[in-house]
Amino acid sequence: MNEYSDECVLTFLKNQGQLFSEPVAETMEEAEAFLEDCMAAVVDSLREVRDYFEENGMDVDGMSDEELEEASEVFSLPGGGYLIVEG
Repeated sequence: MNEYSDECVLTFLKNQGQLFSEPVAETMEEAEAFLEDCMAAVVDSLREVRDYFEENGMDVDGMSDEELEEASEVFSLPGGGYLIVEG
């Protein structure tokens, strides 16, 4: 079972609309449980975001760093790093 920082959980809770048309969580506890269920990844850099997508079969060769950062699955964390949530 993964443990996600409060920063990750809160960022997802506040911004889940970028990935889902309807909320999947309404509380911090629900958000953390959702992140655990879908095995969300936390990475430190856009290079690691790119590596994650490549390892999971997504073709990101033609994508710029800006396009990667704007992908609906990628949540930029206020303290640095990225949360990747596959819907």
